[in-house]
Amino acid sequence: MEWTVGAGLVAGLLIALVTAPVGVSGAVFLLPVHLSVFGVPNPAVTPTNLLFNVVAGPGALWRYRRDGALRGGLARRLVAGTLPGVVLGAAIRVHVLPGPGVFRLLIAGLLLPLGLWLCVRTLLPRRSAGPSGSAGEPSPAALTALALSVGVVGGIYGIGGGSLIGPVLAARGLPMALVAPAALATTFVTSVAGAAAFALLSLVGSGDIAPDWWLGLACGVGGLIGGYLGARLQPRLPETALRLLLGVLATAVGATYALQVLA
Repeated sequence: MEWTVGAGLVAGLLIALVTAPVGVSGAVFLLPVHLSVFGVPNPAVTPTNLLFNVVAGPGALWRYRRDGALRGGLARRLVAGTLPGVVLGAAIRVHVLPGPGVFRLLIAGLLLPLGLWLCVRTLLPRRSAGPSGSAGEPSPAALTALALSVGVVGGIYGIGGGSLIGPVLAARGLPMALVAPAALATTFVTSVAGAAAFALLSLVGSGDIAPDWWLGLACGVGGLIGGYLGARLQPRLPETALRLLLGVLATAVGATYALQVLA
């Protein structure tokens, strides 16, 4: 128990420190650690990941709010779309995708293309956004539809959805200073809803549905510290290097699980 709590705190801190500056909570990279290192069973790994988001999220959000980066309506529109989707995704995760084989395939299918996309969009020129970043923002209807679909996937995967929709908006030309706070706010709010949905499902379902509370809280406390530090460092860090690093990490993790499924 002691080594698990200590290792979880360190893992959450280091991952959030790297990912918070680009609007990713870190759960997208912490989930494979939960599966392979800590041995969290399925489907309990998903609410454990959501618990990490709930505890870790306020660190970076408080810093972004203090800097005035949460002003504007982008975060509200994202939350409105992803919130119902993540509840639906939680139900699908428990009743349709409980097996580890299918879940590993889902991890590979999400992380591998996401990582490659991040790398390509970082290395290739992007069109410039306007001064406020609105030039690349989708229409309200398109943004809601995108947020809803990402919320479903995020509820299944246990990442809240913000870390999936953030790269999409950044690839359309919105600056990371606008995307990162909105994506993290979306992840936090939808993770609260997703964790509550899993808690209710654990009361009426069977199997490992409830989260690993000690591990989730330990990783979350680490993420709380790392997220605050990462958000504070964002103005001083090279954006291109961070995006490329995230793309390489996502590609490597996705490829690892793809090989496991094939083997």
